Amino acid sequence: MKTENAKKLRTLLKKHSGRSAGGMVTVRSQGGRHKRYYRHIDFARNKFGVLGEVVALEYDPNRNVDIALIKYEDGEYHYILAPKGLNLGDKVISDEKVELKVGNAMKLKNITIGSLVHNVELTAGRGGQIGRSAGVGLQLLAKEGTFANLKMPSGETRLIPLESMATIGSLGNEDMKQQVLGKAGKSRHMGIKPTVRGVAQDPDSHPHGGGEGRSGIGRKRPMTKYGRSAVGKRRQKNKYSNRYIISQRKG
Repeated sequence: MKTENAKKLRTLLKKHSGRSAGGMVTVRSQGGRHKRYYRHIDFARNKFGVLGEVVALEYDPNRNVDIALIKYEDGEYHYILAPKGLNLGDKVISDEKVELKVGNAMKLKNITIGSLVHNVELTAGRGGQIGRSAGVGLQLLAKEGTFANLKMPSGETRLIPLESMATIGSLGNEDMKQQVLGKAGKSRHMGIKPTVRGVAQDPDSHPHGGGEGRSGIGRKRPMTKYGRSAVGKRRQKNKYSNRYIISQRKG
């Protein structure tokens, strides 16, 4: 559905192709792509007490989940993330306490234990920061004091303030991970350039390069193009948010 009001929610997204302000490549394997608009999503869901209707379900090139265009009773339009089971014509509302229905948003303290939620605030009033990817649903396990225990898809259990807003339901488009691009051109339309293996390059371009034939990387451990370790970083030991993690993720 194309309306003048919805057009105000879209702005042209400039592509920088992995270059810094000085024109240097700071992110490799990025290039030109198809023209793209950024859709301004209402992650805060702070339009309290105003009923809205789903007037369109749209594809968003900037994320792996579909979005829903909501028309509120006062005539205002907002985009929200589209949960599984939300259909055209459905009514949604956000407030401190509302009906436990897919697409409605309210504070965690008023959500029934065992419910699946998404677009959850880490800090009350800041807007949803976790649970925003396709197929994701965070399970509300318990409420203790001023915090709720939320189980992440990774298996991690985390403390979230009860005053934080969350949207009911799990997000749709869960089959996204089964998608096969099929050809190089589709990647290029998305702004992704081919990634060349380090061992296939010359020694001036990559630490893994050089040698005769399939000679391996020639080092004790894999390195990045810039000579740093490439075997993965461990989580920061004294990170401030560690105290909010009840049980670590699996794997």
